[in-house]
Amino acid sequence: MAMASLRREGRRFAPLISPRPITAVRSSPIVPTHEDEGPIGVRYISTQVVRNRMKSVKNIQKITKAMKMVAASKLRAVQTKAENSRGLWQPFTALLGDLPSVDVKKNVVVTISSDKGLCGGINSTSVKISKGIYKLNSGPEKETKYVILGEKAKAQLVRDSKKDIELIITELQKNPLSYTQVSVLADEILKNVEYDALRIVFNKFHSVVSFVPTVSTVLSPEIVERESESGGKLGELDSYEVEGGETKGEILQNLAEFQFSCVMFNAVLENACSEQGARMSAMDSSSRNAGDMLDRLTLTYNRTRQASITTELIEIISGASALEG
Repeated sequence: MAMASLRREGRRFAPLISPRPITAVRSSPIVPTHEDEGPIGVRYISTQVVRNRMKSVKNIQKITKAMKMVAASKLRAVQTKAENSRGLWQPFTALLGDLPSVDVKKNVVVTISSDKGLCGGINSTSVKISKGIYKLNSGPEKETKYVILGEKAKAQLVRDSKKDIELIITELQKNPLSYTQVSVLADEILKNVEYDALRIVFNKFHSVVSFVPTVSTVLSPEIVERESESGGKLGELDSYEVEGGETKGEILQNLAEFQFSCVMFNAVLENACSEQGARMSAMDSSSRNAGDMLDRLTLTYNRTRQASITTELIEIISGASALEG
């Protein structure tokens, strides 16, 4: 609703913006020319035009202030969930590691973005990093695909990477985010893509004015077993004893799926917090810019009005002098 009102006020305000400066009414007779014609049918820019501009700016300022308050309310609701979700994926990182430099053949870049705009550059940042990861993991014997979450990343990546997009999911935040919802989403991704490494790109929330682009890597069970056998950071997996009837491969498969759902849950919440924080900052800047523009328009209105009054007084005095003379 607020977005529609903002667009409506923008369309109303756009025709009133003129590149010519607002000047005072001249005391000499006005000869109508093409340059003096106003944007709404008047012969010259008058105080009415300035009042219309001021009214449009005030309406836009009301909308941006309301959007800032809505974003602040949503941020408070999501921030607690995001902070609590950070404890889910940390044990998996300690056990299975997070190896962004691992060399595999099949890479899937999961780009998380928002469905709505007016939130600064968080979506452009995620897309830029995703493209960088794609180029870094491209090669003659390598295959890299995209999985896109959110309309904004979809709009940017479809233009030049349409053939490399494996799956697109939108309207993720239509309902309140929960682990059940994200786990179903993660299961759908695992069923539709073949991967050796899933590279999840999102914005990690730090504060209202600060977010950090982050990449988390989830390896397939086969790659985890390969890295474990070759030693390195995952070499300690062999020190654990396997209980029950499951094999090591089955356990790694379950761990990889659970790790991906937990990392996805945290990534979606962190990105939602970053989105609302960035929207708060953007709407606050818009409100302050509208206030500055309103101050300038008020000054221009007062000058134009004073010039008009002065002109009328001069004409009255001149007419009276002419009658007396």
